Amino acid sequence: MGDIDQREAARLVDRIIETVAAWPHVTTNEHRFEGREFTVGPREVGHVHRWGIVDVPFTERLRDRLIETGKTGEHHVVPESGWTTRYIRDEGDVDHAVWLLRLSYLYHVNTLKRTPAGAQKFENVDVEAELAELDASDEVVEAFERRRPGE
Repeated sequence: MGDIDQREAARLVDRIIETVAAWPHVTTNEHRFEGREFTVGPREVGHVHRWGIVDVPFTERLRDRLIETGKTGEHHVVPESGWTTRYIRDEGDVDHAVWLLRLSYLYHVNTLKRTPAGAQKFENVDVEAELAELDASDEVVEAFERRRPGE
């Protein structure tokens, strides 16, 4: 990265950790390469690295829409995967990384709500309303919504 010192990167990453860790039912754990991982149930929402990188998993379709609309970039190590990478250099990047992580969180909560246990556990998370609050593009919302064959 070069244009941000390690202390500043760590401070910005700490803001992301503090925000995401406060979301309902999110657990944080150590992640390899000096990172912190966020999970909801058995699913990883994403992870941060102390030196200022946020990696967020999406379906490939959703990842492609996010890249096409300029919301994120390909993963810095495995670009052909559904993973994305956002570099954290300033306060604006923190907000953007939290936006991406919230989108991932809502995607996983939406999926988990389709199970009996998840429907009960996440009944207070209004995925549709929160997705609207994120003000995502129509392309991103369309990719977010999982469609079963024949629907």
